[in-house]
Amino acid sequence: MNSLFRALNDQTRREILELLKKKDMSAGEIADKFNIAKPSISHHLDILRQANLVASIKKGQFIYYSLNTTEFDELIKWFIKLGERKK
Repeated sequence: MNSLFRALNDQTRREILELLKKKDMSAGEIADKFNIAKPSISHHLDILRQANLVASIKKGQFIYYSLNTTEFDELIKWFIKLGERKK
């Protein structure tokens, strides 16, 4: 869970997730949306992948990224459980 919160703690990574909410994208397509170096985007994508927030698949020489909604579902369940009170 720590890696998940670490991943969400960065504005650039949250913006990447917003982009991927709309459609799957290659690393290059994602990098084109930002005014930072491509290795930095790769680093952000790696952190998101380690937290299981994104999935990646290699197609030819490109890597495509998509949201891993399962991890978000688990996070929502955790928050709901956290908010429940024992009776």
